[in-house]
Amino acid sequence: MHGPNPIALITGASSGIGAEFARQLAARHYDLVLVARRAARLEELAGELERGNAVGVTLLPADLTDEQGLAAVEERIKRETRLELLVNNAGFGSRGLFHQAGLATQDLMHRLHVLATMRLTHAALPGMVAGERGGVINVSSVAAFNNMPGNVSYCATKAWMNRFTEGLAMELRAVGSPVRVQALCPGFTRTEFHQALGLGQDFIGDGWWLEARDVVAESLEGLRRGKLVVVPGFRYKVLVSLSKHTPEFLKRAVLIAFARRTARVPGEGK
Repeated sequence: MHGPNPIALITGASSGIGAEFARQLAARHYDLVLVARRAARLEELAGELERGNAVGVTLLPADLTDEQGLAAVEERIKRETRLELLVNNAGFGSRGLFHQAGLATQDLMHRLHVLATMRLTHAALPGMVAGERGGVINVSSVAAFNNMPGNVSYCATKAWMNRFTEGLAMELRAVGSPVRVQALCPGFTRTEFHQALGLGQDFIGDGWWLEARDVVAESLEGLRRGKLVVVPGFRYKVLVSLSKHTPEFLKRAVLIAFARRTARVPGEGK
């Protein structure tokens, strides 16, 4: 006789990569706690998941940039004795030069990518370490490996997510814990992310676009294998590898030139 299902808590679960994590984890018999701001979208997804899988789905509408919303999710994590996976997926992007961008949006981005990721991970790890099971996936980006004019805060916060995850992995290994952590670093993925920025999918070649189902499948397989940093897609693996071996002065010159050629009217999306 099988015991109760493990639980996965996913932030930013109402669409895109977060919703795809929910679908694939439900298929793997995880009960789910889904967190996002849009309650109606969560309810729609929960109906889909419960119809197709023998799993329980709990909805936790919350804005993780708000102290009350973040605290509520922290408390839920601390109470969840069956929690075996935390997916810190909630995030958004912005466009425009930092000194021209609205401060409120920059502040919200740091709250969501950095503070929420840190606090929810801190809430989840004690129980996982004590129970000697589980994992945390921090959804970062290939943007973490470079700075890009016009996306300063996005690149910086995603770079923080990578270093945070790497540091956690070292600590967990040092204490002999089997808990696994992963920084998932996708490139351009077909989701609502770029629509929110006012961008179509024609500004870059079709071969650079990833499907959310492939991104999530590679992430979960990487977690199973204990892979710390997962970069989905062959082209992006090559791009990241080349970036690591390119002198910094040359990278900066290329990125500045690219930013000048592709300069747009500053705008922001969430």
